[in-house]
Amino acid sequence: MPLNKQIRDIMVPITEYVTTREDRTLKEAVLDLRKIYCKVETDECTKAGRRTCLVLDSDSTLTGIIDFQSILKTLIPEIAGGIGEKLASLEKSVALAESGVTEMDKSNAGLAQRVLTHAETRVGDMMLRVRGKGIQADDHLIESLRTMHRLKVTVMPVYDENKLVGVLQDSDLFLAVADILNQ
Repeated sequence: MPLNKQIRDIMVPITEYVTTREDRTLKEAVLDLRKIYCKVETDECTKAGRRTCLVLDSDSTLTGIIDFQSILKTLIPEIAGGIGEKLASLEKSVALAESGVTEMDKSNAGLAQRVLTHAETRVGDMMLRVRGKGIQADDHLIESLRTMHRLKVTVMPVYDENKLVGVLQDSDLFLAVADILNQ
């Protein structure tokens, strides 16, 4: 029965996850994440892999997670809605427009420049901090469902005692619950 499964039965092992360090740039982390997310077929990226990257400190302790949403908010801060970021982005766009950028649309040139500028952000400065203590590999599915719901997270680190052994995603929980309907 799926609800009796232990987390170790449905988690993603840490060896299948992208990790990065707090002191690396967002550009480096994004390019690593892209490698595992994309399954290249006919020169196109098909959505096949992980959507998050684990952030480790110098002692290899999990300190944070970066996901697509946090990456995009950092690379294109005006989508987050802050007035300061919008003004800074507008200022850069005006400067590019005044410099006579002609090879591409001015707004696209401004966007590309902002992305490249923000790509130098340190991962440790923009990552999502780990909330809670994670879950144990021997925990049961229902305990993990409760924990993830209570913390309002979509990804949880999985430990065997104090050792990080994997990651549980909301999609793993969904599939385990969906298996009940498939019986």
